[in-house]
Amino acid sequence: MNIDRFKDQHTQILDSIAKLRRHAHAGIAEHADQIAQLIVSMSAVIKLHLAAEDHTLYPALEAASNPQLARLGRQLQIEMASIAADYGAFARQWNTASQVRADPEGFRAQANQVLRTLYERIKHENHDFYPAVERSAGPLARTFTSREGFR
Repeated sequence: MNIDRFKDQHTQILDSIAKLRRHAHAGIAEHADQIAQLIVSMSAVIKLHLAAEDHTLYPALEAASNPQLARLGRQLQIEMASIAADYGAFARQWNTASQVRADPEGFRAQANQVLRTLYERIKHENHDFYPAVERSAGPLARTFTSREGFR
């Protein structure tokens, strides 16, 4: 299974987090428009990424003949549910410039918590999970091809 798109989405999300950090350091209220826009665009990438994992990656892991990787996939999917819920609440709270401008320190506190958790999760997937998936690419590719009808 080719997971390059998942990796690319991780890169996009990490880049957005870095930009948010730079804007926050430069002044939250002064950069509220850019912060809100980044949150909206990052949210779109995150939603797409999670949907693709749930509908493509995790089912392929379940169908493959590697129970350890399937178990890891289930564990990560369960853990991601709470991270996604926390991020969703964060994004709804701070998706407009007026909300960011109204409470810069509230934004900073919540961003430090939620985005740190998201950052750590992505780093874990990039370092441990995705390499394991790629090492099992042969069996997963066959499973994915037969399940989805691609050759």
